[in-house]
Amino acid sequence: MAKDPYQELGVSRTAGADEIRKAFRKLAKQNHPDANPGDKAAEERFKRVSAAFDIVGDADKRKKFDAGEIDADGRETFNARGFGGGAGGEPFGRGGFQGQFEDVDFSEILGQMFGGRGGAAGGGGRGFGGAPAKGSDVRATLEIDLEEAIQGGKKRIAFSDGRPIDVTIPAGAAQGQVLRLKGQGQPGRGGAGDALIELNIRPHAVFRIDGDNLTMDLPVSVPDAVLGAKIQAPTPDGAVALTVPKHSNSGSVLRLKGRGMPNAKTGKRGDLLARLVVSLPETVDAELEHFAEAWRRERPYAPRRKG
Repeated sequence: MAKDPYQELGVSRTAGADEIRKAFRKLAKQNHPDANPGDKAAEERFKRVSAAFDIVGDADKRKKFDAGEIDADGRETFNARGFGGGAGGEPFGRGGFQGQFEDVDFSEILGQMFGGRGGAAGGGGRGFGGAPAKGSDVRATLEIDLEEAIQGGKKRIAFSDGRPIDVTIPAGAAQGQVLRLKGQGQPGRGGAGDALIELNIRPHAVFRIDGDNLTMDLPVSVPDAVLGAKIQAPTPDGAVALTVPKHSNSGSVLRLKGRGMPNAKTGKRGDLLARLVVSLPETVDAELEHFAEAWRRERPYAPRRKG
C-alpha cells in the first residue's frame, strides 16, 4: 500500500489546495527523471509524489480519502460500520442481524470481497469495492505561445517514460487551464488513468495579457504624433493599419476592437490596447535640434504632469 499522500508531499492534512500544488511542483521538479537521468531512486520518488498528488490534488478524491472511503492507492475501502461490535457490547450492533443489518445481503458482500457476486474466490481481481482499480492520473505542464493560445493548434509532448502524446490546444486557451486526456495515464487493472496537461502561456515580447484584453507599447515618430498618420501596428493576427490622431502624446491609448484574448464563456475576443510612445530618431538630427532650440526660445512651455 502506498504511503500517506500528505506525508509523501510533506504537507499537513489541513493544507490548502495551493500549498499542496506548490509542494508537488517542487518535489516533481527535484525528482523528475529528465533532471536525474539514470537515478532510479529519484524516478521512484517522482512516481510516488505524482500518485500522492493524484489523491489529494483532486478535490473529490481528497474528500474520499479523508473520509476513509479510498486508500492511498485510490482504491475503495471496505468499512462496514458496526461489524466489530455495537453499542452496549452487543455483537454486530444493537439487535444483531435483525436490527442494523436486517436489509443487508451478506452473501453479496462476501461475494464482492472474494472477487464476484457469486462468492467464487479469485474472480477477476476485484477489490473490496467490487471493481478493479484504475491506473493513476499523470500530470504535466505544456508551454505554449500567445498565438497558440488564441488560435489553438497541436503539440507533441513526451512523458518521463518516453511516451509521446499529441495534445490538441483549444482556441482561446487560458493560462493555467488543465486539459484532460482520457486513458493516457498510468495503466491499471480497471483501465488506464488520465493525463492532465496544465497550459502555461509564455510571456510575449510585444503583448501583455490583461484579462480578455491585450496591451502593448506602440512607438510613433514625432511628426506622426504631431501631424497624425496611418501606421502599421502589430496584432496577434498580423499587422493592421492604425490611425494616429493629430497632436497625440505619449501615454495616449488607442483601442483595436476584437484583437485581444478569446473569452471561453462568450466566445468573443477582447480588445488590443495600444499605448503610444513618442520616440525620437535613433540618429542625431541637426535640423531637429535647431528647430527645438528655436521652439524652446520662442515658445517655451511646461508639459502637464500628473500628480
